[in-house]
Amino acid sequence: MTIRNPVEWGIDLVKVTVHGVGEIGHTLHRPAAEFEKTAPVVRRIGFSDLRAALTKGFEDFGAYRTDVIFIGLIYPLAGLVLGQLAFGNDMLPMIFPLVSGFALLGPVAAIGLYEMSRRREKGLEVTWAHSLDVIRSPNFGAILGLTAILAVIFVLWLGVAALIYRFTLGPGIPVSVGAFISDVFTTGAGRAMIILGVGIGFLFALVVLAISVVSFPMLLDRKVRVSTAVHTSVDAVKANPGPMLAWGFIVACGLVLGSLPLLLGLIVVMPVLGHATWHLYRRTVE
Repeated sequence: MTIRNPVEWGIDLVKVTVHGVGEIGHTLHRPAAEFEKTAPVVRRIGFSDLRAALTKGFEDFGAYRTDVIFIGLIYPLAGLVLGQLAFGNDMLPMIFPLVSGFALLGPVAAIGLYEMSRRREKGLEVTWAHSLDVIRSPNFGAILGLTAILAVIFVLWLGVAALIYRFTLGPGIPVSVGAFISDVFTTGAGRAMIILGVGIGFLFALVVLAISVVSFPMLLDRKVRVSTAVHTSVDAVKANPGPMLAWGFIVACGLVLGSLPLLLGLIVVMPVLGHATWHLYRRTVE
């Protein structure tokens, strides 16, 4: 093995990106004959399958710890950038919606981790660079399409969160961080904002869980349309409501714990959850 310089890495990344852009058009115009003709079959799973998926997620993390930690640095950095943007633009009330809403894009952020787990499962070489192979996927255009759907949901969540603030503690801007925190936890309007925000945020999270829990891994693994992947994901949640809700709870708790301190825990939490999601998909869809 040789260590390539940044110029070589840059050239390779440009080549991969150009290839990926070309694949978008190909994916959107692929003939029906290129897609699988049989519908994916959803299995019934139990809570033991969740434990098994998490165990395998930790195993994948342990097998490629250095590479995965390198990828994991992206998540706290992205969260801190979002927080800084909120502070820098008098958007203090939007910090929590931004950081929590970032979890709605979690399935997209973990797509490279799914690819690493897929390669390890097949006995192929795995490094952090192979996470970029997603761009080479025949279904890359479909993956981008599903990503766009989650991005729209994320933007809608921010809009709803802004309205909740406006009709509870708003419309004025908090004079300071301390005053804002005090208003949130010591006033009736603040408690109303918390209840509405958590309740409506749960509904957004439930929608994302339903349409994405197995769809992104499936688009990497099989030649299926976006509609097929999303339909299968929804069917998986319908067939396994208890385990899937438990999985959503595990993910939510993991992200909360990973957010402390200063989102640094996400360096470990996100990779483990990403790898585990791949294995959950493999146990859920035949």
